[in-house]
Amino acid sequence: MKKVEITISFEEEKLEALEFSLRKEKSSVQKKIQEELAALYEKSVPETVREYLERKTATVRERPKRARKETPPVEKGGDH
Repeated sequence: MKKVEITISFEEEKLEALEFSLRKEKSSVQKKIQEELAALYEKSVPETVREYLERKTATVRERPKRARKETPPVEKGGDH
């Protein structure tokens, strides 16, 4: 699936303090936000919709790429 960026605002000093604390845990703000967003998705999106999207994504990944047809080189007319 195509990924999109999400932008949020947060006070700079608080973000710096949070990043500092999370580094001690060998984590990061981005990693924690991604985990929370995944948990929110699991909690909020009905299972049938998640299964549909997973099947749709798997189908796209499984499709073999088509080989491009190569056109034969065009011969220029010349003296024979």
